Amino acid sequence: MANLNSTSNPNKQLLAGYCGIIFGGFGVHKFILGYATEGFMMLAISIVAGTFTYGVALIVMQLIGLIEGMIYLNKSSDEFADTYFVNKQGWF
Repeated sequence: MANLNSTSNPNKQLLAGYCGIIFGGFGVHKFILGYATEGFMMLAISIVAGTFTYGVALIVMQLIGLIEGMIYLNKSSDEFADTYFVNKQGWF
């Protein structure tokens, strides 16, 4: 069931995991996985709400990205593909 682009899934898993840890506040990991709506939401919250909250919203978004990045890296390749490409789970 997880044969959907099986050669690129491990690469996307690593790239999305590391980008979630490093650039998670800006939603880069969401764009890598093809979740543009969720990525724009994280980016907008980080920039717009971060401006009004003196960076607190950016820190919260960075923590969410960090958690999601660690979740991505701790899943097996098949579980990752089933969760994010087959079932299209956008958050956590």
